[in-house]
Amino acid sequence: MSDQPVRITLEDVAQAAGVSKATASKVLNKRPNVDPRTRAKVEETITALGYVPSTGPREPQAETVVDVVFDSMVSMYSLQVLGGILTAARELGVEIAVDVLDREGRPGLPLSDAWLIRAAARRRLGVIVVSLALTAGQVRTVDELGLPLVSVDLTGAFGTGLASVAATNFAGGTQATEHLVALGHRRIGFAGLPAEIAASRERLHGYRNALELAGIEADPALVVHGGFTAEAGCRMAIELLTRPDPPTAIFAACDGAALGVFEAARRLGRRVPQDLSIVGFDDIEPAKLSSPPLTTVHQPIADMGRVAVRTLHTIARGGTPDSMHVQLATHLVVRESTAPPTAGHR
Repeated sequence: MSDQPVRITLEDVAQAAGVSKATASKVLNKRPNVDPRTRAKVEETITALGYVPSTGPREPQAETVVDVVFDSMVSMYSLQVLGGILTAARELGVEIAVDVLDREGRPGLPLSDAWLIRAAARRRLGVIVVSLALTAGQVRTVDELGLPLVSVDLTGAFGTGLASVAATNFAGGTQATEHLVALGHRRIGFAGLPAEIAASRERLHGYRNALELAGIEADPALVVHGGFTAEAGCRMAIELLTRPDPPTAIFAACDGAALGVFEAARRLGRRVPQDLSIVGFDDIEPAKLSSPPLTTVHQPIADMGRVAVRTLHTIARGGTPDSMHVQLATHLVVRESTAPPTAGHR
């Protein structure tokens, strides 16, 4: 007969306490969203059975590190979100580990299950995902793993239990289009992000809402989808501006694409804003430096990163954030890239 003691497993703890292994794991890792009576029962069982995690004690630094994963880092948007994340991390005394998934121009693909499982195994304070898709199944996996997670500009489906931070994209899309309508434009193009991106869909809904409120019938031919870059914006604008009845104004769903619209106008001999008005969305620093300076919808990008870190920190420490779904307000910044259409081109 072996003299080796029988090792108590987490399954043993869960069975003795009458809970699932996932719940026992949440209690062990001091995760929130566990009934206090259940938590007390599991803790008593851990003590009674003498359970010791097989992975040994936590590394002292593990609970001070937040994993942040981006779809890409090619845009000023991502850099500004990261800046806000780092600011809040310094204030809260936590560290940031950044991962970038190189999607080779294919945004909107879901984060893999394997990545989430590895994140849980690292026993970080939690995870922030930026502009990444999560499936409904992955949301359940996150909950079962007891992994605090906050999404910034989530691109896929999410449940009510998943914390998220975004801007008021619908309101911003409405503001941008209403501004062009007020100037007298009636044929207004929309140069969007990939259709699977939730923020782009919301901005498109705002665009259509403003047209409907103004009694203008939306023309599907004036809506195109592309990407975040100036190259994508240039391609979309050329497609719109070479139509038989081109728009007199274009609302680009991000500033990166809007800067590409300037290049398309230059190539086609269109003056901005005399022949073409342009509105963007983001208010990144280059928007102020374009020629002429870009009218755009300001969204508080850095604040979104800061709020994400603070929300995650609250959840990971067992608290309840003021809101699980934060939407930060946008506002229109009028500069010199918009003007009334010339006579006969309304």
